[in-house]
Amino acid sequence: MKSFPPPIPLKKLLGPSFIILALGLGSGEVILWPYLASNFGLGIAWGALLGITFQFFMNMEIERYALVKGESVFVGLAKQWKHAPSWFIFSTFIGFGLPGIIAASAQVLGTLVGIEEFKWLAIGMLLFIGVMLSFGKTVYGIMEKTTQTIIFIAVPFILLLVLMSASGADWSALGHGLLGRGDGYNWLPQGISFAAFFAAFAYSGAGGNLNLTQSIYVKEKGYGMGKYAQKISGLFRARDGHRDISLEGETFDLNEENIANFRAWWKRINLEHGLVFWFLGALAMLLLMLLSYTTTFGVSENSEGIAFVIHQGTAITQTMSPIVGTLFLIAVCVMLFQTQLGVLDSTSRIMAENAAIKRIAYKKEKKINLSKIYFIFLWAQISFGILLFLFNVREPRLLITMGAILNAVAMFVHVGLVNWMNHTIMPRPLQAAWWRKAIVIVVFLVFGAFSLYTIFDKLF
Repeated sequence: MKSFPPPIPLKKLLGPSFIILALGLGSGEVILWPYLASNFGLGIAWGALLGITFQFFMNMEIERYALVKGESVFVGLAKQWKHAPSWFIFSTFIGFGLPGIIAASAQVLGTLVGIEEFKWLAIGMLLFIGVMLSFGKTVYGIMEKTTQTIIFIAVPFILLLVLMSASGADWSALGHGLLGRGDGYNWLPQGISFAAFFAAFAYSGAGGNLNLTQSIYVKEKGYGMGKYAQKISGLFRARDGHRDISLEGETFDLNEENIANFRAWWKRINLEHGLVFWFLGALAMLLLMLLSYTTTFGVSENSEGIAFVIHQGTAITQTMSPIVGTLFLIAVCVMLFQTQLGVLDSTSRIMAENAAIKRIAYKKEKKINLSKIYFIFLWAQISFGILLFLFNVREPRLLITMGAILNAVAMFVHVGLVNWMNHTIMPRPLQAAWWRKAIVIVVFLVFGAFSLYTIFDKLF
């Protein structure tokens, strides 16, 4: 039995929200929402804001569990449902095994360097990510430093481009779009693919099972009872004495001091996640949509793959300068690359932890070599992506959209499971307020309705 630690300063809390924010930059923020804006205008901006707001509340309930238990939600869900580990391994690999994000990064890079057969660049990028994650001292440290650096450079750069290119009428169109008012339509324009809109909505932030890794990152950062948890070491840095990791957290007495410490932590992590994930995420999405609208709206061939991104670079080159246009494409390439880096790390964590949970359950082992399992899944995903590229399965937007639809269904499942678990096993003083529970129920119902509609539409 441990005591619930007192909260640390807000500055030291920063980290996990940057990682989960970065997981969405290369899918919803850079590709899907700007693609829709380039083809249908800004009247759909409300969907991006609503989507990331939903994910804020979803993520906070995931963080709540890790904060209180000092373990990931996967450990708790496995105690409630014995088939949960198998489901999370399957749905994670199916949802994120399609390498659309790195394909998009490689295509943009290929445009910059004049290489049309970009699949070889994509293969090289996947191998580079594997080396980066394998040689770090701790995997979390690599992720936190990389994502913070890229976000602090990319978001101001995109803001500068928008300020230079957008007119007052463009900003007005964005404001009306947040209220669901587009050019000649309300809420959804005629001709928009509901599957594409649903994919973008699901990726307004991280998406799929990636949201659940927030509990792992919170644990590794040492939030609350996660202070007593251990970290995943790099494949070639782990020492024999530190490679076995216990997955279960610690418990604490439900006394006044511990409850007070929990509430102080809860306020601070809400502020941290609100500022970093919700505010910066919404700002990045809306700015990228606005930039796409001002540079490519109405341009022919926008609907083909990620051609609109290349058109943006061309438009910026013509209206500003070739250097700025090139810097924009480099920024897009880097953001997509770091998103794929984060996705491979997060999905490997998810599958490794659930594989370890299964092994512990069946073999009755109390500790497990989590680092080794992590790297097996990491290189398995890299190998799968390379195999797809070798068979010329490489069109970025199609791969991203297919993955997003699959991950939206996974979100419907995990929103229901996590929040039912928090409601049933969490002591009442540590549970969500009634209004938070109501919001999460709405999130659950919306993703359920969207999932059923999309599946029915595609099958029938």
